[in-house]
Amino acid sequence: MPDPDALLSALDPEQRQVAEALRGPVRVLAGAGTGKTRAITHRIAYGVASGVYTPTEVLAVTFTTRAAGEMRQRLRTMGAGAVQARTFHAAALRQLRYFWPHVHGTELPRLTESKIPLLAGAARRQRVRVDQALLRDLASEVEWAKVSNVHPDDYAKVATRRGRSVTGHDADTVARIFAAYEDVKRGEGRMDMEDILLLTAGLLADDERVAAQVRRQYKYFVVDEFQDVSPLQSALLDLWLGGREELCVVGDPAQTIYSFAGANADYLRDFPAKHPGTTSVELVRNYRSTPEVVSAANALLEGSSTTSVSLRSQRPSGRAVDYRSAPDEVSEAEAVAARILQLREAGTSLGEVAILFRINAQSETFEDALAARKIPYVIRGAARFFDRPEVREAVTRIRGAARSGAGEELVELVRSTLAGMGWTSSPPTGRGQTRDRWESWQALVDQAEEFAAGEGTQHDDPAGAFVDDLDRRAAEQHAPVAEGVTLATFHAAKGLEWDHVFCCGLQDGTLPITYADTPAAVEEERRLLYVGMTRARLELSCSWSLARNPGGRGSRKPSRFLDPLLPEEARPRPAGSTRAGRAMSCRECGTPLRTPADKKRARCEDCPASYDEELFERLREWRRERAGEEKVPAFVVFSDATLELIAEQKPQTEQALLRIAGIGRSKLDKYGEDVLGLVG
Repeated sequence: MPDPDALLSALDPEQRQVAEALRGPVRVLAGAGTGKTRAITHRIAYGVASGVYTPTEVLAVTFTTRAAGEMRQRLRTMGAGAVQARTFHAAALRQLRYFWPHVHGTELPRLTESKIPLLAGAARRQRVRVDQALLRDLASEVEWAKVSNVHPDDYAKVATRRGRSVTGHDADTVARIFAAYEDVKRGEGRMDMEDILLLTAGLLADDERVAAQVRRQYKYFVVDEFQDVSPLQSALLDLWLGGREELCVVGDPAQTIYSFAGANADYLRDFPAKHPGTTSVELVRNYRSTPEVVSAANALLEGSSTTSVSLRSQRPSGRAVDYRSAPDEVSEAEAVAARILQLREAGTSLGEVAILFRINAQSETFEDALAARKIPYVIRGAARFFDRPEVREAVTRIRGAARSGAGEELVELVRSTLAGMGWTSSPPTGRGQTRDRWESWQALVDQAEEFAAGEGTQHDDPAGAFVDDLDRRAAEQHAPVAEGVTLATFHAAKGLEWDHVFCCGLQDGTLPITYADTPAAVEEERRLLYVGMTRARLELSCSWSLARNPGGRGSRKPSRFLDPLLPEEARPRPAGSTRAGRAMSCRECGTPLRTPADKKRARCEDCPASYDEELFERLREWRRERAGEEKVPAFVVFSDATLELIAEQKPQTEQALLRIAGIGRSKLDKYGEDVLGLVG
C-alpha cells in the first residue's frame, strides 16, 4: 500500500486540497490543462491508502471509455486498482444485466447497435420519406429527447419552446416518428443506449431492494466532466446516492460544448445550492500551455456570460499567438501547410501538430494543401473528404454527367447534378448531418467555380478536366498514413492536446456558425473556440479568410470572439484606413501614410522595402504575361502578397517554394520552373 503522504507530495496546493477533501460533497472547478484527472485519481488513491475508502465501495464515473481507461490505469499504479472507473452507460449496463432477470424474470432487451434501421421503420409507419442524413438527424434528436427526459407526447411542445428543429420537418412530425420508434423498438425486444440509463433508473426508483443493494455496494462517487451531465444522468446519479452526500464532481463550465445534445452545466454551477456544505476548490495552475496561449484563452472569456476560472500558466514564456487573415480559404490552407512544412523540417513530430476548425467540410482545403506537400495527416472524428458517402456519390454522378457530353457549362453541370441529390443554393437551417452533407456538396460547387475561373479555361473539356482534378485530389489524399498532422473539428479535439495548434476558419458566419441565433448558442460557439485554443502547448495560430474562393469579394470579418485578442496590425481595415478611420500605416516603420502613392505601395517613400523590389516587378510582369496567355485574372496565377514573399525570401529550390504561403503542389508544377528561373 503506497504511503499516503507520498501521494500528496506529488500535488500542487490546490490539487492537494482536492485530494484531502475525502468526504463529500465536493465540487472542483478545473480549468483546461490544470491536472484534474491527476487531482481526482490521487484523491481516490489517498482515500484508499489512508483507510477512509474501501476500494470496492468507490465508483468513479466519466463520459468516454478512453477517459475511464486512463483513470483505471492511474489508479492501478497508485495501489487502488480495485476501484471501479466506468462510463455512465457501462456502470448502468452492468447493474441492469444483473438485476433485470431477478426483478422481471425475463431476459434483458437486446442492445441495438444503431437507431437508424428502427427509425427507418418508424418513418415508414408515419409515411415520411427519409434518407440517411435525415435518419441520423432524427437519431440525434431522439437521443436528446431521451437524455432530457422528454416523452414523445411532450416532444412537440418542449422542442418548440427550446427552439429545436430537424431540417424539413415540424415538431409534430418528429414527435410522431419518435413515438413510432419507441413502439418498433419494444416490438422487437430491443433497447438503445439511452434505455440503459432509463431502465436502470426505473429499477432503482421502483424496487427498494435493488436500490438498497446498489447503495450498499457503492458508497463514494466521483464524477468527471460534470459540465456534460444530462438530466437523465443527473437523475440516475441521485438514485445511486439515495440522499447521501458522498459525491465529488469535477468540471469546467467553459468547456460546455454539448448543450445541443442535452448536456447542462447548471448541475455543476448550482451544485453548492443543491448540496449545502459543499467544499469548493478551483484548479487554476495550467501546466499545458505557455503564458501567451493562456492569456489569449482568458481574454476570450472576459466579458462573456460564461463563468470559469482564470488560468495561470506554469510554463516558460513562448511564441506570441499568431493572428492572421488570408484572402481566401485556399490561401489560408496553403499558409498553414507552409508553416507545418517548416516545423517538420525543423524536426517537429507531425503527431504534435493539429489543424482545428468548426465543421467537417472545412477539412478538404487543408487535406489538399497538406497532400500537395506530401505531409501525411489523419482526420479525427470524421472520414476524409473524398471518403464521405455523399462526396463519393457526388463525384460518381459528376463523372457520369461529364461523360454524357451534354455540353453544359461546368459550374451549371455540377450544380444541376448535385441538385438532383438534394443540394440547394441556400443551406438548410439548423445543425446536423443534413447540414454537414450540404456543406460537403457546397465544397464541390466551390471547387467547380474556382476550377472554371482558373485552370478550366485552358481545356476544351472543362468538365472532364474537373473530374480528372477531383480524381487526382482523391488519390493524393488517400495515401496510407502512419504519423501525421491531426485534422479535427473543435468538438472532436476536446480532451486532446498538441504542441502546435492552428485554429482556422475563424470568420463570422463560421464561428459563430450562422445558425447560432440565440445568445446562449453564440456563447457555446465562444466556448468551442476556447476549447480549441487551450489544446495548444507551445504554439497557437488563429486565422480566417476574407473570401471563400480565390478572387472572391473579401467581405468576411474575423470572428467577433477575436475582437479583444487581435493586435492592431491584424485588425481588418477598409482600403486606406483602419476601422476607426485612422490613416493606413507603413508596413515597414508603422508611420501613418498620407499620399495616395504611399498608400498604394503600403509604405513610406523613404522606407526601404523588406523585399527585392526589382525582383518583385519582374515577377509581376511575368505574372501579367502568364495571366494573358491563360486568359485568367492575374490573382489566379499568384497574389501580390505571394509575389512579395517570393521577392523577400528568394527561394532556390522547389521545397523552399512550397514553404511560401500561396504556393501549393499544383502551382509549383505549373509555375515553379519559371519562378525559380526569375529568382535565380
